[in-house]
Amino acid sequence: MPSNKNLARLAGFFYLIVAVCGATSELYIRKTIALVPNDATATANNILNNEFLFRIGFVSDLLMMMSYFLLGLTLYLLLKDTNRRVAQLMVLFNAIGVPLMCLNMLNHFAPLLLLSGAEYLTVFSTEQLNALSLLSLNMHNYGYIIAQVSTGTWLLPLGYLVYKSKFFPKILGILLMVASAGYLADFLIQFLLPNYAPLWTEIVLAPAAIGELSFLLWLLIRGIKHQPK
Repeated sequence: MPSNKNLARLAGFFYLIVAVCGATSELYIRKTIALVPNDATATANNILNNEFLFRIGFVSDLLMMMSYFLLGLTLYLLLKDTNRRVAQLMVLFNAIGVPLMCLNMLNHFAPLLLLSGAEYLTVFSTEQLNALSLLSLNMHNYGYIIAQVSTGTWLLPLGYLVYKSKFFPKILGILLMVASAGYLADFLIQFLLPNYAPLWTEIVLAPAAIGELSFLLWLLIRGIKHQPK
């Protein structure tokens, strides 16, 4: 069994993969390179002109999801002695998100099929295929938001465990629990109050970014505060 310090560093490594791969595929490839809101033709052209990069985004997201699951298992091994039942709940919420995110990746891959020029698609016009491609990316975005339920719920028990453990500063646990509330608030805003989403999404997700980034950096740089007696 690896030492607690090594487990913490390993968790930090998995967390880093989650952050880098997730940001690369979602923020850079999909939202910066590919997606042009409300312009199906421009979006389709961007995908076709950057097809290999778009495929990299697909693989990058799958790597992120595998690392997300391994992160949960590693943190369970590190924190299970703090409160085993809460640690099991944390892993359960973490694991629920993985199949949700994996299934949602079909919406990322769908534009590549729709724009492939396959003979069976000739029953659709170019405009229709472009529109369906944009719809698929929009569906992927909402699938991403649905998966935030898993992110929000697993960060709550994780924050509690971090707060109660002797490995980390209590402020990290508080920040993670605040991050949990931020993800869940964004989910509710996106689906119940969509007109307010452009204004409030960045506001409610800012604490989430701060909490997760702080914990990630602590795991990578410090590992654990000390071995509990």
